Formats: sequence, C-alpha cells, structure tokens
Amino acid sequence: MPKNKPTPDSIELRQQKQKELLLDMLKKTPIIQLACQKADVGRATYYRWLKEDHIFAEAAQTALTTGVNLVNDMAESQLISAIKDKRMPAIIFWLKHHHSAYATRVELTGNQSTDLPELTEEQQKIVHAALEQAKLLTDEKDSEYE
Repeated sequence: MPKNKPTPDSIELRQQKQKELLLDMLKKTPIIQLACQKADVGRATYYRWLKEDHIFAEAAQTALTTGVNLVNDMAESQLISAIKDKRMPAIIFWLKHHHSAYATRVELTGNQSTDLPELTEEQQKIVHAALEQAKLLTDEKDSEYE
C-alpha cells in the first residue's frame, strides 16, 4: 500500500489555501511578482488560476484594488508628513496637483488661417486621379472636379 499518496481532495484543499494566502498577499503588496513570491506560488500558476477560475480572478482583482488603495493611503500619509516637515518638493507637488493656481500650464500661440487657395485645374485632376485610385470615387457623378 503506497504511503502518503495525495488525494484529489487534499490537492484541492492545498491549492485553495495557496489561493487564499496569495489573495491576502495581494491586499498587502499589490505587486503580482512579490505577492507570488511571498505566497510561494509561481507567476505562471497565478495567471493559470486567473484564466481557469473566474471566482479567483474576481477575488484577485478585488485584492489588487484593495492593495493599491492601501499603498495610495500610505503614500498620501507620507506626503502629508513631508509637508508638515516643511519639505519644499512635497509642498510643490501637493500644490501642483490640488490647487488650480499652481497647476502646470501650457500656452500655445500662433496664427491660423482657414483661407485656402483654389486648386488649379491640374491640381484638381491629380486629386481626382488619386481619389479614383483609392476607390473613394465610385462613379463619375461623385466627382466635383469634372
């Protein structure tokens, strides 16, 4: 009698525990490579699970969103701490992104004219020939240049 032969139930149970651990890691570290390493799951396995298990795929997306929100909160907390410490780059960053008077602006200047010269008869023939070759003119009544 073989010893410790894995049963389908034990494989599924182990895989479910791995999925749960991976989802927990994604909530804390929303970087797939790092979460997979911490959960001891290969990236290829992660992507196979996404493809084969739609429930896991939805849970993974939710976990990633939760993780990204956590990191955003931590980053904003650090930014606010830097502002409180009077660090000028943090102050400038905050103002540029949260105060319209400090937003980055681009000014465009130039002259624009809508007065187009009339095409010569030769230019009209060239345009007509090009349109015919491009199959944009289907019959002769479509042409304004004749």
